[in-house]
Amino acid sequence: MRESSNPIFRGLTNDTRQAGAPAGYPQQGYPQQGYPQQGYQQGMNMGMGAAGAAQGMQFQQYQQPPQAPYQQGAGTRSMTIDDVVTKTASTLGVLIVTAVISYLLASANPNLAAPLSIVGALGGLVLVMIASFGRKQDNPAIVLSYAALEGLFVGAISFVFSFTVQEISGGALIAQAVLATIGVFVGMLVVYKTGAIRVTPRFTRMLFAALIGVVVMALGSAVIGLFSSGPGPLRNFQENPTIAVIFSLVCIGVAAFSFLLDFDQADQLIRAGAPSKAAWGVALGLTVTLVWLYVEILRLLSYFYSSD
Repeated sequence: MRESSNPIFRGLTNDTRQAGAPAGYPQQGYPQQGYPQQGYQQGMNMGMGAAGAAQGMQFQQYQQPPQAPYQQGAGTRSMTIDDVVTKTASTLGVLIVTAVISYLLASANPNLAAPLSIVGALGGLVLVMIASFGRKQDNPAIVLSYAALEGLFVGAISFVFSFTVQEISGGALIAQAVLATIGVFVGMLVVYKTGAIRVTPRFTRMLFAALIGVVVMALGSAVIGLFSSGPGPLRNFQENPTIAVIFSLVCIGVAAFSFLLDFDQADQLIRAGAPSKAAWGVALGLTVTLVWLYVEILRLLSYFYSSD
C-alpha cells in the first residue's frame, strides 16, 4: 500500500504496525490595522512553528512496508465508502457550524479574531498530534472536537482575510474560496478515479519532498515573522507580491495533489477490510487537507483583492 502525504491516513494504516504519526499543516494569519496585531501574528507564527516541527517528524513513516489485510473481530463490520461519506459529512458539518459562529463573533468584536484563530489552530494541531501519537484516529470524540476547534480558526481567519479586501465584499471573497476549494477537491477526485495521474511510490516520494520543502520554507518565514511582528517574507504581499503569490500557488498545488494520495489510502483501507470506525480517521485526514487548501486559496484571493 502506498503511503499518504496526510499523516492522519498514515496513522490509520500504521495502527496494525503499532506506529503513529503526529502532524499539522502550516497555517499563518495575516494581521490588519486595528487588530491586536502583535499578539495575533506571534501566536500564528508559534502555531506555524509547532505545525512545522510535527510535520518534520513524518519522514520515517514513508519507509514503512505495505500493510497486511485487517483481521476483523466477531461482529465487526468492514468500512465502506458510505461510512467515509457520512463521517466526513458529519465532521465538516461541525466545522462549518463553528466556523459560522466564530465569524459572527469576530464580526461583532474584532478583538476576538486573534484568540479565536490561535486557539482553533493550535488546539486543532494538538488534537491531530494526540490522534496520531495515541493511534486514536478512529475516535469520533477527537475527530469532532478537532472539527469544532478548526472551525473556530477557519471562521476567525476568514473574517481577518475578508477585512483586507476592498474591491469585493468579504462574503464574496469567502464564497469564492469555498467554491474553489470544492472545485479542486472534485477535480482531484475525478483525476484519481480516471487514473489520469497514477499514485506510484515515485509520485509519493516526490510529493513528500515538495511537502517538506513547503513546510521548511513556511517555518523559516514564520520564524522571521515572529521577530519582525509581520507575516514573514514569503507571506508579505505588500513588500514581496511575486514571492507571496508564487508561494501560495505552490502550497495550493501541494495540497491539491495530496488529495490523490489521500484518496488512494482511503481506497486501500476499504480493500484491506479496515473496520468501519476507521472512517472517522479518513474524515479527519480529509478535513485537515481541506482546511489547509481553503486557507491557502483564501489567502491567494485576498492578495488580488487587497485594499493596500
